[in-house]
Amino acid sequence: MWWTFEQLQKINLNATETDKDKIPTPSCWYPTKRPEGRTYADYESVNECMEGVCKMYEEHLKRMNPNSPSITYDISQLFDFIDDLADLSCLVYRTDTQTYQPYNKDWIKEKIYVLLRRQAQQAAK
Repeated sequence: MWWTFEQLQKINLNATETDKDKIPTPSCWYPTKRPEGRTYADYESVNECMEGVCKMYEEHLKRMNPNSPSITYDISQLFDFIDDLADLSCLVYRTDTQTYQPYNKDWIKEKIYVLLRRQAQQAAK
């Protein structure tokens, strides 16, 4: 589900403990510095959000290489892409404070690294 800026502002920051499983993990990325380039999305979990960032990069690669039958990349290329974005952040709901905690590109890259490492380990089994 994609969010507009106005919808993102309306997120209930005082959700109850029983609502915690329903609370999305919004992420926001800015491919350009122009405000009209802002993109928001929400996910059910942090891992889903990190997969969404990877998918965003894969879609970018497909647009850049429309005639290529397959796209491959390594994590350093993904991280360079993230670094080149004007901004990328992730808001994660914290049950202890019942608020959303913002996280930056470095945190996102760390979470992506852990996710991809775990996926590679599972694939090797």
